[in-house]
Amino acid sequence: MDSLPGIARDSERGAILSVHVQPNAARTECVGVHGDALKVRLAARPVDGAANDELIRFIAEQCAIPRAHVQLQAGAEARRKRLCIQGMTAQALLARLMPQQ
Repeated sequence: MDSLPGIARDSERGAILSVHVQPNAARTECVGVHGDALKVRLAARPVDGAANDELIRFIAEQCAIPRAHVQLQAGAEARRKRLCIQGMTAQALLARLMPQQ
C-alpha cells in the first residue's frame, strides 16, 4: 500500500480519498488506479446526484461504516472526486477498497 501515497492520506477528520469515477457501468466496483486516484465504476447515471449517492453508498458498504461517515469534499459534478471517510485510516481504507489481485 505504500506505493499509493496520492490516493489516500490521513487527516484529523479521517482518511482523505481521491477517486476517479466512471458512471453508467454494469456494476459498481473498484477496478484499480487511475493516475493518482482510485478508479471506481458506478452502476448509476451522473444525473441528479445519483452517481455521487452510489459512490457514497459503495464506499460506506465496503468499509462497513455508516453512510454519514463518508462525505464528498470536492468534485460533485466531476469525474475526479475527493472524499473524507471518518473513522478510518488511509491504510485501512485502501486495504478494504483495492481490488484483490
